[in-house]
Amino acid sequence: MTSYVLTVTCKSTRGIVAAIANYLADQGCNIVDSSQFDDLDTGMFFTRVSFLSEEGVGLAALKEGFKPIAEKFEMDAEIHDGASRMKVLLMVSRFGHCLNDLLYRWKIGALPIDIVGVVSNHFDYQKVVVNHDIPFHHIKVTKENKPQAEAQLLDLVDQTGTELIVLARYMQVLSDAMCRKMSGRIINIHHSFLPSFKGANPYKQAYERGVKLIGATAHYVTADLDEGPIIEQDTARITHAQSADDYVSIGRDVESQVLARAIHAHIHRRVFLNGNRTIVFPASPGSYASERMG
Repeated sequence: MTSYVLTVTCKSTRGIVAAIANYLADQGCNIVDSSQFDDLDTGMFFTRVSFLSEEGVGLAALKEGFKPIAEKFEMDAEIHDGASRMKVLLMVSRFGHCLNDLLYRWKIGALPIDIVGVVSNHFDYQKVVVNHDIPFHHIKVTKENKPQAEAQLLDLVDQTGTELIVLARYMQVLSDAMCRKMSGRIINIHHSFLPSFKGANPYKQAYERGVKLIGATAHYVTADLDEGPIIEQDTARITHAQSADDYVSIGRDVESQVLARAIHAHIHRRVFLNGNRTIVFPASPGSYASERMG
């Protein structure tokens, strides 16, 4: 039996859940996991349904048969093969903790994605990437060549069929055009000291101010730098006994974990854009193992 995932966004009204359930039952499908949310402030409805096709109805037929329901409720609806792996392009500069963490999770099967390549504006991690049999692309970025560099990046996205870009501590600002083209498909990670501690050495600034919480934020990239819809966050407590170097080490661990969780939620279609916010459905008990292994 093949597993599928249905995602729906639409205006909230009566009959949506019943229509979905009845359609899937009529197609010989069995729902194994379902999450839904009504946003009372915006009047929007969001749902993610995981189901098995027990009578062999394929993806194309399921999509075609669902069209009348999607049209009736004016849904933004998609059905995906649960076993398909999303094509992901990683980007990194000179801090490699998030990149190394993602490569390890990918290697052991904890992050079921197809890494189509790694892009960097430096050569620091070329050997690491190549040793994983992943294409490495060096795209130098300067003030003078920025438009050409981004055009090269856009070509690479098209050539590889990239579905998601992950900025694994990539320290270059993407243009508005790139953000629009990949809207809802670029994830960034950074410390959560903003806007208090900007610029260089934010962890040292936090240490000097005696900050007691270190955090990280993963969010979708928009034209507003570091202000896109938040997907995942976490914090770690620290004390006066820890040094500025400890702050950096702890911060890197939190960043790596938060980024991995955000990617995991995105690739399993559990994140929905809701204006400037996101709806993130958690993996239900018993479903995480199957999601983890794809």
